[in-house]
Amino acid sequence: MSDTASDVLDFPHRHLLGIEGISSAEITLLLDRSEIYVEQNRQADMKKSILRGRTIINLFFEASTRTRTSFELAGKRLGGDVINMSVATSAIKKGETLIDTAMTLNAMHPHVLVVRHPDSGAVNLLSEKVNCAVINAGDGSHEHPTQALLDALTIRRRKGRLSGLVVAICGDILHSRVARSNIHLLNTMGARVRVVAPKTLVPAVAERLGIEVFHDMNAGLADCDIVMMLRLQSERMHGNFFPSIREYFHFFGLDYEKLGNAKEDALIMHPGPMNRGVEIDSEVADDYGRSAIREQVEMGVAVRMACLELLARNLSKIELGNL
Repeated sequence: MSDTASDVLDFPHRHLLGIEGISSAEITLLLDRSEIYVEQNRQADMKKSILRGRTIINLFFEASTRTRTSFELAGKRLGGDVINMSVATSAIKKGETLIDTAMTLNAMHPHVLVVRHPDSGAVNLLSEKVNCAVINAGDGSHEHPTQALLDALTIRRRKGRLSGLVVAICGDILHSRVARSNIHLLNTMGARVRVVAPKTLVPAVAERLGIEVFHDMNAGLADCDIVMMLRLQSERMHGNFFPSIREYFHFFGLDYEKLGNAKEDALIMHPGPMNRGVEIDSEVADDYGRSAIREQVEMGVAVRMACLELLARNLSKIELGNL
């Protein structure tokens, strides 16, 4: 894995389990490295050999299209051997524990595990039982670090900075790992973060996270630079959190009337998958001048390439006894 830039790529973490605890300098390093891959992915020859001889296993305990596919593309474009494990047909569905799974995979000597799991903390537990690097591709309602990084890259490319921007994260904050990772990252990078949601969908500890809490879209979007919408995560909801979908959209769905409270050049974002007519109006989602939703998908591949590269480099240092 020789590269003239290897000496300056100092990311002192064996795993990427969350944004919390990562410094602004380390976030900047990841974003700067991602920029290189954005340009590479727009060339005719997208493939490099940085991960040649390295095995990456995508282990997804929850269904995913964007995240799993972009990790697969990222690994292959870096020259790695990528394996997608289907949990639905594996021994895990037959009663194997997470620890047993970790031990089984560890015996196969992979270099990077990319893991998505429905339980908060499960990815961290797995990372303690394996010798390889682990990337959290989303664990329960806890964190989704690469989503926050790709969101940050999208914002930085459009706005030129993160510091000083007013960002409104709107929707199901309570169940959203995307919201938590974005709050950590944006606070670290000097942005001003607001969350906008019904009282039932805001966690009790929200104000301790250094954010402003709004329960009215018009007030929450006032003079915002970024409007980030989140989907309702019905699969994590146990009980009634709002009267009806129709009423939810009326009060908290993003349409042009509510968007009018934000700055004229406010950027519209959504991590996907979108529920059109629930948290966002189709016309707004498809506004090519202001919506960055498709760009977020493109940035996802570049960010995951940067994460895979830096963690694989650290693995090489460990093997050489230098880390």
